[in-house]
Amino acid sequence: MNASRWTAADIPDQTGRTAVVTGANSGLGLATALQLAGAGARVILTVRSEAKGRSAVETIRARFPESNVEARELDLADLDSVESFAEGLRADLESIDLLVNNAGVMAPPRSLSPQGHERQFATNHLGHFALTARLMDLVEAGTEPRVVIVSSLAHRNGRIRFDDLTGAKRYSPYGFYAQSKLANALFGLELDRRLREAGSPAACVVAHPGFTHTRLVANGFNRFLSVIGGPIMILISQDADTGALPQLRAATDPEAEGGQYYGPDGRNERQGHPVLVPFSPAATDPETAKRLWTVSEELTGVPFRIDAR
Repeated sequence: MNASRWTAADIPDQTGRTAVVTGANSGLGLATALQLAGAGARVILTVRSEAKGRSAVETIRARFPESNVEARELDLADLDSVESFAEGLRADLESIDLLVNNAGVMAPPRSLSPQGHERQFATNHLGHFALTARLMDLVEAGTEPRVVIVSSLAHRNGRIRFDDLTGAKRYSPYGFYAQSKLANALFGLELDRRLREAGSPAACVVAHPGFTHTRLVANGFNRFLSVIGGPIMILISQDADTGALPQLRAATDPEAEGGQYYGPDGRNERQGHPVLVPFSPAATDPETAKRLWTVSEELTGVPFRIDAR
C-alpha cells in the first residue's frame, strides 16, 4: 500500500464488526456506510426520516446485495431523540466496534434546537457528545474499537463563544459553523486523551473531508454558488466517495492511532487522498477542551464517564 494514495481498496476486512454511522442517508455518511458494508461490516445508518433511511439502504444493497445494513431514525439536534436512539441500540447490541460521528448541518439561518441550543452547535457537537457518552461502554466492549469524529477545514477559523453559544448576541452562519467544527476537534482530542488516561481499549481519531461537493456544502454555500455557479463549485471540489476517504482511513487503517487527524493530501488539504494533517493551534488547547467538555455535560445533561481500567 502506498500510504500517500490510500483508497477504499485498502480497507481491511470488516467481517464481524458493527459500525454506526451518523447522517448516513447521503453524502459523506452514505459513502462511508457503503464502503464499510462492502468490506463486510454490519452497518447501522442513522437518518432523520424513515423514507431517507429506506433509500440509503436500497442504495447500499444495490451495490452489495449481501450487505448487513439497517437504518434507524435519529435527530442529533434533539437530545430526546439521541436518548431514545441510544436506548434502542443498547437493547439490541452488546458492543459497537466503530462509531463514526459524521452528521452535520452547515451555515443555516439562526435557529434553536428543541432544548434551546444553537442548531449547528446542537447537531454537530452536542448531539454527538451525548450520543458518544451514551454508547461509550458499548464501544469499549467492541474489538479494537474506535470513535471517528468528522471535523472540517473550517475548524481553523473557529473559536468557542462560551459567553454566547446560542448566538443570541451576535450570529454568523459561517462563524457558528466554524465554532461547531472546532468543538468537534477539541472533543475528539480530549476524548482520546481521557480514553488513554483510563487505559481504555478504545481510541478516537479525527478526520476532515477537504472541500467535498455534497448537499451539505451546496446548501451551506448557496449564496456563494449563486455567484460562481454550480459547475465551478464542482470543478474546485471532490466527490463524496473521495471526500469520505479520510474518515474511512481513520476508521479502518490498522496503523491509525488515537488523537490523529486525517485529511486530503492536496494543496491546502482541499482535495486528494487521506494522510495525516495538523490540527489548528486552537484545537490542541487543553484548557479550552476541558472547559468545553464540562459545558457539554451541563448543556446535554449527560455525564460522560470513562472508568479507569
